[in-house]
Amino acid sequence: MDLRPAILADAGALAELGARSFTEKFGQLYRPEDLAAFLAQSHSEAKVAGEIADPAMRVMLAERDGALLGYCKLVMDCGWPEHVRGRRAIELKQLYTDPEVTGQGIGARLMDWALDEARRFGADEIQLSVYSGNLGAQKFYHRYGFDKAADIHFMVGKQRDEEFLFARMV
Repeated sequence: MDLRPAILADAGALAELGARSFTEKFGQLYRPEDLAAFLAQSHSEAKVAGEIADPAMRVMLAERDGALLGYCKLVMDCGWPEHVRGRRAIELKQLYTDPEVTGQGIGARLMDWALDEARRFGADEIQLSVYSGNLGAQKFYHRYGFDKAADIHFMVGKQRDEEFLFARMV
């Protein structure tokens, strides 16, 4: 498995993987119109291309033989300033793996990259949002030293999801 920074030409593949991963994991929780609105807003090719081009973001891909296995997005700023404990917090925006290859160490490689990138940037805290019902992701983040910092919410269309803000010092 190789890691490499995303380029604009990757936007379509990242958008497709993000939408497919989210739908497979959570699609059954939402009305079709809410899911469609969310995917159009958060997982469009144009949205992903803007993120790749944004100097305040880092997007790393995991590939094997040219096939996209997963990705991780870091926002070099804090998404929840009211809950910051450090002086320079950043946000882990998404860490997605292809549902067909989950459990093969891809998430671990991407998380290791995210923590190293945070250190290189000089961040002293990483925050992330995780769905309150996603126990597997919570367990994964706990293994990396993340703990619940607050109850927050996340909108999918018009549906409000209860989420947890997880954070760890770097």
